[in-house]
Amino acid sequence: MVNLKRELQKCKHPNSRKTKALSKKARRQNNKHKQRLGHAIKSNILGEKLNWFRERIESDRQTALTPEEFEQLINLYLKRFDKELEQISLKQSISKSRNKQHCVRQDVIRTTIERESDEYRKGGIELLNLCDSLKFKALKDWDGSAINVQHFKIDLISQNLLRRMKRELEENTVGESENKTKN
Repeated sequence: MVNLKRELQKCKHPNSRKTKALSKKARRQNNKHKQRLGHAIKSNILGEKLNWFRERIESDRQTALTPEEFEQLINLYLKRFDKELEQISLKQSISKSRNKQHCVRQDVIRTTIERESDEYRKGGIELLNLCDSLKFKALKDWDGSAINVQHFKIDLISQNLLRRMKRELEENTVGESENKTKN
């Protein structure tokens, strides 16, 4: 980037072909940098989310989660800001003169909760499917760095998907118990 600035300063005329080529090159480098920064932010957010789930799972657990446990964990994730919202409302109720002090943080939390709960109910939250034993083991073995998040195969986990998984699990257990009674 420094060399581009020097070369642009050397150019005599602002409309010359060399000046246009250099400005195009500078714009392209700037766009590449913005794109890399966007990917880094996305992987950091996903890394924080996966780390939250990793911390909530027992450290000695070796088997994958059942759909019921995974649903409970997701509901706990969606309620992670409840204590902070209670504290903000308590602070606002105590001092009427500073009623709007934490309203920005409160709005950010509310929009985040609404967006994530809508994603979970409708399309799905980007997460690892912790009901899958291979992905569960990968999360347990993960070192917690955002750089390695790109190696995970992320799924869209929705409420409907977990319900289907529960039904399939129940059907399999019922089918196995019927087979055992016949034998």
